[in-house]
Amino acid sequence: MTIRSRPAALGGLAVLGLLAAPGVASAHLVVTGMGPLYDGVSHFGLSPEDILPVVALGLFAGLRGPPQTRAAALTLPAGWLLGGLAGLAGLTAPAVIMAASGALMLIASGGLLAANLRAGPAACAGAAGVIGLVCGLRDVSGVSFDAAHLASLLGMGVAAMVAFIIAGSLTLPLQRIWMIVAARVAGSWMAALGLLLAGWVVRYGARVG
Repeated sequence: MTIRSRPAALGGLAVLGLLAAPGVASAHLVVTGMGPLYDGVSHFGLSPEDILPVVALGLFAGLRGPPQTRAAALTLPAGWLLGGLAGLAGLTAPAVIMAASGALMLIASGGLLAANLRAGPAACAGAAGVIGLVCGLRDVSGVSFDAAHLASLLGMGVAAMVAFIIAGSLTLPLQRIWMIVAARVAGSWMAALGLLLAGWVVRYGARVG
């Protein structure tokens, strides 16, 4: 990276951080008018704090191999649904913790990808389950339990699984070292973005706007 390109890269990272930072630490379900299931899919697609950890985890699992990817692809949506059900049932956490959870999940998933740690199917499945559990709880915490919100939660879980599988398919066939290094560099940038978000929450609390 040249000296001139570094300010632009740092500026881009700051912009991504602002876009991914939650405005308020509370659940907000997207309403599209196309039904609750599609609302859940849209919610996931419009939530960088959900997408980025899932993508980072998918890229990491793909580097580890097919067994790890298959195991994580099952536990991610299962954890998402379990965490969401807990949120719909009334389980919640302090606002600052809910706001920081996105940053923590991004640091964890991006760090795994950057380090390219050796991990078996059980470890990958556990990591995916934890990320799904935290994201699912955060997405619907404080929302009333009804059929529409349950369908939205199902849409989020399905969307997360699809995004994970697509990300994993990108790194599964990689053999050349420079391609693997490029994926790990992407993980380091995601972890750095998570650190930026964590600092933002520490500085401004649950509300950033």
